[in-house]
Amino acid sequence: MARPRRLELAEALALGPDWRHACYALLHAPDPGILFGRLPLRYAILVRRGRARTFPLWPYILPAVLPLGAPTNPSFLLSQMQMRFDGRLGFPGGFVDSQDSSLEDGLNRGLLEQLGEAAAAFRVERPDYRSSHAGSGPRVVAHFYAKSLTLEQLSAVEASATRAKDHGLEVLGLVRVPLYTLRDGVGGLPIFLENCFIGAAREQLLDTLQDLGVVEAGAFSSLQIPARQRQPSVDPGNLR
Repeated sequence: MARPRRLELAEALALGPDWRHACYALLHAPDPGILFGRLPLRYAILVRRGRARTFPLWPYILPAVLPLGAPTNPSFLLSQMQMRFDGRLGFPGGFVDSQDSSLEDGLNRGLLEQLGEAAAAFRVERPDYRSSHAGSGPRVVAHFYAKSLTLEQLSAVEASATRAKDHGLEVLGLVRVPLYTLRDGVGGLPIFLENCFIGAAREQLLDTLQDLGVVEAGAFSSLQIPARQRQPSVDPGNLR
């Protein structure tokens, strides 16, 4: 399957009237939470084995294999994705309709439909825009945004999402991205990236984490997890 082609925004907007436009947003917020009393969560990013180290993410994630740069802003982060109706992970949003006066109007309408009333407390704008991709199939170009929220706003989104118009239909649920790696080098973010993502969502997630200083460029590009290591370890002793 051909990879989505990356476009400049001006190029994407000039594709012509026979192209449809869709907009999606990664929502993230500072998160000071600690997993099992030891693992700093750093950021909350919503989408939908072995012993864990007890240091912050950026110094310890497989420094010889998957180096991470020290974040320019060492605050903690939560990031969000969602489970789509087709079983793939992606970001909230959707198609821009003729009733929408701009890409951002269409995006914010889609966020309200998929995330519920809490999405009315903020607005994604053009400065939050990051990239555009065109697929090799139907004439659709997808525009990607990343929006920084407060932890209170993002928590409210999670709480209201189950009451949203599209919950249980187009959207099966929200997911937080695990921004840490367990000592076995598999649990956490590495195994999360083995999920099936829609379009360029995996690339967009990693690009955003790179810009936020959570991962280095190319850190996960050649990651191969052996099948025997894909089974989770549920022994609490492996988390200490």
